[in-house]
Amino acid sequence: MKGKILIIDDLHPVFKERAAALGYEVDDLPKITREETLAVISEYVGIAVRTKFRIDKELMDVAPNLQFIARAGAGLDNIDEAYATSKNIKMLNAPEGNRDAVGEHAVGMLLSLINNHRKADIEIRNGIWDREGNRGWELKGKTVGIIGYGFMGSSFAQKLSGFGVKVLAYDKYKTGFSDAYAQECSMEEIVKHSDVLSLHIPLTSESRQMVDEEYFFHFRKNIFFINTARGEVVNTKAVLAGLRSGKIMGAGLDVLEVEKFPALSNQEWYDELKASPKVILTPHVAGWTFESYRKISEVLADKLENIYSEVKL
Repeated sequence: MKGKILIIDDLHPVFKERAAALGYEVDDLPKITREETLAVISEYVGIAVRTKFRIDKELMDVAPNLQFIARAGAGLDNIDEAYATSKNIKMLNAPEGNRDAVGEHAVGMLLSLINNHRKADIEIRNGIWDREGNRGWELKGKTVGIIGYGFMGSSFAQKLSGFGVKVLAYDKYKTGFSDAYAQECSMEEIVKHSDVLSLHIPLTSESRQMVDEEYFFHFRKNIFFINTARGEVVNTKAVLAGLRSGKIMGAGLDVLEVEKFPALSNQEWYDELKASPKVILTPHVAGWTFESYRKISEVLADKLENIYSEVKL
């Protein structure tokens, strides 16, 4: 055997099967706790995780044989990347595996917002038939601004290609990425022209709380706002202020600053957020479909195979 891999989360079996075919011994223990993981991680050359807990300095310090961390998802924000790099631990993630899911989810949120689906549904269930109050907007002719043009941003742009929209994309860390689906532009052009704003950026120290009241203030038009990236990028109170003022015409939020209950219900902004008919909320599932469950593990297995010859066991 080439070493042991510990799976601590629910991954599709294809990852385990392909890792075993490469010569690894794989322990698939999705119910293992952090304390139990700390007690045994020294035996492993690899660990595979989704969101169970943070892979941090404490864990890596008791894992002298750890050579890679496989994150079954798009981001690496639940891994101490700097410390892993300092210990020459490779990090694998799988944004290619859920890009289609995120792109489709964002389009679905946008269509629901501009057509008042949530408000109309609630009203009809409560005996209200208000056609005029639920008149919607058409996407055709609108300008969609995308922040971050990686796997997720480009997927969203591609999914929008049949709607007759103009897609502008800004990415602070990339240039020369204009394609058939989006036109690269400056942030100034995003705030000047956008009717829709969609975030597709990772959570970093730089992006945390990036989208606040001042950020929204610069937009020339009233906008529809979509966030399928990370909740901590956005100040929720700023979104609510924008909804109250009309600057934000509707918000689709798959991610929030604080997620899961009871913590979410304890936030001072939660009651206003859940009561707003202009807000659609989903529980951080944009990238989590029946198809992406398998595709994410397949991508991780591909990347594990690619580094297989590089890792000295």
